[in-house]
Amino acid sequence: MEFHIQNSYANSDDGRGCLYLVATPIGNLEDMTFRAVRILKEVDIIAAEDTRESRKLLSHFDIQGKKLFSYHEHNKRASGPELVRFMLEGHRIAIVSDAGLPAISDPGMDLVQLAIEAGLNVIPIPGANAALSALIASGLATDRFMFIGFLPRERKRIDEVLLQLRHERCTLMFYESPHRVIKTLERIEEVLGDRQIVLARELTKRYEQFVRGSVGDCLRHLNDQAPLGECCILVEGVTEDRLLANPDMAWWQSLTIEEHVSHYEESEGAARKEAMKLAAKDRGISKRDIYQALLATEADV
Repeated sequence: MEFHIQNSYANSDDGRGCLYLVATPIGNLEDMTFRAVRILKEVDIIAAEDTRESRKLLSHFDIQGKKLFSYHEHNKRASGPELVRFMLEGHRIAIVSDAGLPAISDPGMDLVQLAIEAGLNVIPIPGANAALSALIASGLATDRFMFIGFLPRERKRIDEVLLQLRHERCTLMFYESPHRVIKTLERIEEVLGDRQIVLARELTKRYEQFVRGSVGDCLRHLNDQAPLGECCILVEGVTEDRLLANPDMAWWQSLTIEEHVSHYEESEGAARKEAMKLAAKDRGISKRDIYQALLATEADV
């Protein structure tokens, strides 16, 4: 990204549009801010993840006559440049997701990047966010935290992500759907250990619930009571006691698989196959998994 200074309101009369990132409630409509309502009334176009859901929101707040433009994960490549063109013509655009902050595990990041590249102002309109709401009520450390969002679906990909997080001392924050939360907790217990966690679900709604305890405690709870609603999972960072008890287990945790293999090639002079074998042994996975991961990395380049 090139060096750039944005003074959001200094050039408001230059005939160029701008992009507002408008937070919407995550369950309780009373969490909609006065400013968010005003901006949605003033903009020319509202880019929505789901226009049907957004129409319900607009109707509730008596926001009428707005042009809704579909912008979601599956059409963003085509819709993004079109929205930028509208802004360059002078239109003010607000982007909203179904709930919470746009661009946080929801569409928006790509449009923000396109707008910045076009020299347009990008203006945040703060509001509700599930992860931060869960964090401040969790009882876990809030001075340092890391938001991961949704984990991959494939087990080996999940393990790769979790392995890289084993030695993070900050609170880890995940999103998960109700039908996958038990499997995700099982992988967290297997890879990260039986740490203290918090499950937060139905945030801001009537049945808001926080379940606090070890991973094992929470798994037993979920096996007795089927999970309902999307969950935030907050996991305590690795403790000093755990690090001292396992002083040699984590030198490679911050490395990608490609970097891990390269370490053995460059630092120890191992051949490629031997380096893959050593990396597989460290990670507790098969050499074939290492090979497939390297192939996937090369394909993405």
